[in-house]
Amino acid sequence: MKQLYIETVGCQMNVLDSEMVVASLRKQGYELCGSPAAADTILFNTCSVREHAEEKVYANLAKLKQLKASHPEKIIGVMGCMAQKDQRLVFERAPYVDLVVGPGQLQRIPELLSQIQLGGGQQVAVSLVRKDGYQEQIRRSHETFDPLRDPTMRPTPFQAYLRIQIGCDKFCTYCIVPMTRGPEQGRPPQVILAEAQELARQGCKEITFLGQTVNSYKFVEGDKVTRLADLLEMVHEVEGIERLKFVTSYPKDMTKRLLETVRDLPKCSTYLNAPAQSGSDAVLKRMKRGYTVSDYYAMMDRIHEIVPEASVSSDFIVGFCGETEQDFQQTVQLVERCRFKNSFIFKYSVRPGTRGATLYEDDVPEEVKIRRNNELLAVQNEISQADNLKFLGRRVEVLVEGPSKMSIKRDEQGPIRQMTGRTNCDRIVVWEGNERQAGNLLSVLIHDASSHTLFGAVETMEVQPDVVALPSL
Repeated sequence: MKQLYIETVGCQMNVLDSEMVVASLRKQGYELCGSPAAADTILFNTCSVREHAEEKVYANLAKLKQLKASHPEKIIGVMGCMAQKDQRLVFERAPYVDLVVGPGQLQRIPELLSQIQLGGGQQVAVSLVRKDGYQEQIRRSHETFDPLRDPTMRPTPFQAYLRIQIGCDKFCTYCIVPMTRGPEQGRPPQVILAEAQELARQGCKEITFLGQTVNSYKFVEGDKVTRLADLLEMVHEVEGIERLKFVTSYPKDMTKRLLETVRDLPKCSTYLNAPAQSGSDAVLKRMKRGYTVSDYYAMMDRIHEIVPEASVSSDFIVGFCGETEQDFQQTVQLVERCRFKNSFIFKYSVRPGTRGATLYEDDVPEEVKIRRNNELLAVQNEISQADNLKFLGRRVEVLVEGPSKMSIKRDEQGPIRQMTGRTNCDRIVVWEGNERQAGNLLSVLIHDASSHTLFGAVETMEVQPDVVALPSL
């Protein structure tokens, strides 16, 4: 058996892409191993959303220089968004790399590895950039090969990602994704349904639909138009699937019909992710987000009205070009007003190839970005703590994922160990249990809470909905 080592950074899309690649290479006689030293082929699945993620990959590649010199037969490959963005620059910075493959060409990896093994030298497979062909050619060059699945690569055996959408057409000025993952296109609904049925046969109980702007999903076939709400209704009928989620949503496409579908389908999680990015209209305009703060508040009111038990998370970029202290305080006010379950907060970093890199100066000092990041995180943590405390004394339904990170870190053994899972509204819960609980839905009585975690004990009494009412906006 040929040995494969793969390391993945970045978003859920990358996690899914790595699963696809491993599935295809298993068919070629590869098995996974735990270290580059033991591997015949070493792959890095990369992210380009932030500069730090790219530099981390190049640092890891540098560590392999001596290993490659001692074992020239080993194959080192870079795949994913950074590979699509940098292309042959990867070879310039790390000449000992053998393979560069963009996210739209991952299905070619087995073929390219064979060419390298036969003495074909360095191989590059990247998708067309948006100006390098006809629209249909560009779309086809970014297609994925999602039907190949490998359960061993998933977060747990009971949870899986299912891509419903490829690429993005929003062109936010800070974002490289439209260039690295290509034009926005929805996958055919029947293909998605068939994949969901296969995941159920493999024992999966929770499916998360993935898309760069997942609630913008649209597939047109003749006179029929399929939207995300239609997909949820279709997959809701798949026997064995017990929970449905979707990420990441675009605020302007959080429609009344979609929210009513989430409300009316018992398997739909009441967790919604809707990145705001900023609470300043001036910054949102420079980001080219396509909505105002008032639009965002209207979306939150719509959620509150239709799905009152929903929990909402958001994303924010601090220190974007031209962001003043007043702009930042408006973002703080938005977080305080919306009371998100949690927020993913990042410092802005220039992404070569984006419109922001061309149009605007990165004029917010790094120390200011760090301060704003920490201040916004502190505000969010205080909100998360207060809202989690509302669960004390209540029972929630939890899908058990397995031993908690703390249990694994402690190397706990024996029948009793700390277990973890998530509520229907995506809150993390831990309790003393056993591994036989994994994959089941359990009632847990909550007796303590932090800003990130609920602590409880397994109960057998009737489950109550995990409701935390959103504020009226």
